[in-house]
Amino acid sequence: MKSTFEKMGGTYTLGADGIYYPNLVSTDEEPHYGKYGMMRKTYLKEHRPAMYSLYMLEDRLTEHLNAVDNEAQERMGILVRQMMERQSITEELKARDQMAWVRAVNGIRNMAEEIVLNELIYR
Repeated sequence: MKSTFEKMGGTYTLGADGIYYPNLVSTDEEPHYGKYGMMRKTYLKEHRPAMYSLYMLEDRLTEHLNAVDNEAQERMGILVRQMMERQSITEELKARDQMAWVRAVNGIRNMAEEIVLNELIYR
């Protein structure tokens, strides 16, 4: 009679001590998510526990966090570039007045990050 584990395609290996051990292989995608993936994970744990549990049960959490992090990074790059063009923040300004350039770019990054957080992380 097969066990439930065997019916699902699992196998066992006989150990040196005479006990059968299940052959467990992780199919998880390697976690490489960064800042935005970690923020999404925290948000899901604290505010969407059912969704977090579903991702965990379906073994899709790492995949989801990697996708969110990649999308957020791409979106940040696009938004920062577009906002810098709109506000005429150029290398010429950087050469002329570095502090003004740093203030402007930091402001742009903060605005872009707020957009990304609202669109991708806290949804």
